[in-house]
Amino acid sequence: MTNKYDLTGVILAGGKSTRMGENKAFIKVEGIPIIRRIHSTFKSLFREIIVVTNQKELFENLDANIFVDLLPNRGALAGLYTGLYYSSLPFCFCVACDMPFLNKDVIAYLIRRLDDADVVIPKTHDGLQPLHAIYSKSCLQPVKKTLDQGKSKIIDFYPMVRLKVIEEEEFLSLDPEKRSFININTPQELIAIENASPLR
Repeated sequence: MTNKYDLTGVILAGGKSTRMGENKAFIKVEGIPIIRRIHSTFKSLFREIIVVTNQKELFENLDANIFVDLLPNRGALAGLYTGLYYSSLPFCFCVACDMPFLNKDVIAYLIRRLDDADVVIPKTHDGLQPLHAIYSKSCLQPVKKTLDQGKSKIIDFYPMVRLKVIEEEEFLSLDPEKRSFININTPQELIAIENASPLR
């Protein structure tokens, strides 16, 4: 894609990966570390890429802007805050570092639905997908207010902003198996994915 979207792709890589036992960003799926898979997708889509991490040295060889969590050990909401804070563009598409099957068509569909929303978020039958969503920099203050209240879930600030929910039926034809939203938290989940047939 020659014309990239004027968005920042934000990868949250600050989790402790306690259930996996190793840094999830570097787990290989189909022979490629997940962080590289995400980065490759983002490189083709976005003008800017940010990685938010508490281990900056691990990502220094990645062609991206690497930032340490402004509020360490405060979870994904603080990671989102950091990504929004450092983004030089008005909107960010934010994902976790353990999502190996991002789908460019689904991401592009979300971008097309932006209009005047502060947050564009897909909803599957499992619920909202806050770590596969678009956030405006105008969310910065609501996110900070939510963190100051001691809350840590991304969805906690949604009542303060203009939220656009994209129902599963709208994007299902682009990703019928909803692989976009698969994340790997445990060795068992990794094995299940590796054993899935066919892997695409």
